[in-house]
Amino acid sequence: MKRIFIPFALIIGATACGISTQQEVQMGQEEAAQINQQLPLVRDAEINRYINLLGDQIASRTSRADLDWRFYVVDAAEVNAFAVPGGYVYVNRGLVERTDRMDELAGVLGHEIGHVVLRHTVKQMEKMQGANIGVTLACVLTNVCNSGLAQAGINIAGTAVFAKFSRGDEAEADAQAVKNTVAAGIDPHGVITMFEKLIAERKSRPDAVSAFFATHPGEEDRIVAAQAEINKYPASSLRNLTTNTTNYNSFRARIRSLPPSPPPRAQ
Repeated sequence: MKRIFIPFALIIGATACGISTQQEVQMGQEEAAQINQQLPLVRDAEINRYINLLGDQIASRTSRADLDWRFYVVDAAEVNAFAVPGGYVYVNRGLVERTDRMDELAGVLGHEIGHVVLRHTVKQMEKMQGANIGVTLACVLTNVCNSGLAQAGINIAGTAVFAKFSRGDEAEADAQAVKNTVAAGIDPHGVITMFEKLIAERKSRPDAVSAFFATHPGEEDRIVAAQAEINKYPASSLRNLTTNTTNYNSFRARIRSLPPSPPPRAQ
């Protein structure tokens, strides 16, 4: 029991005074440990190597390059991605399989990295008070709860409490995705083409992408806003940015060669 109450006490004290980077990292480590135990992560060494190389290429150009960034592919057919404090980013296999170029996957990673860089989760937590933070985070960070709330914290679709951001947060993360990919030498248009692809699929197969739109609110207006961010850069500065690589093609082919993802666990 002692192990459970240490992070709980840390969180309550942190929200009263503001959450430091050290506290953010510790909470992220606790959350990631729970996620990694309960989600079916892809264990293939080459797949994990590539996702971390690409993620590090982007994260290392941000203002929070000092974080110990970790990137994971979740072996789930649902389309989603999410991040938790401290630099832990998760992308579902179902989303990876819908990318056709490296810049599309980079746009997704750049968006989730943006949430961490801007401390969106931390700011949400600082606004939470008393019993609310006690119940929610004790469930999310520990095994103390077996309720539906605890299951909602870490489920196969990635719809974590930590993943539910406002439209304003999503718009900021989209802008960060453009900024982050350009800084990493990657074409930012992948941010737009990926979102166009998911919107088109929602019209034909809404259930297939419902998890993504549940945790990433907004529709076509986000495409317009992302294009406006891209337009801030001179066309000449974008002309030679990378859209695709042979390493990405090998990564995607390896993902597709895996056995089918396990079905979601009953909640």
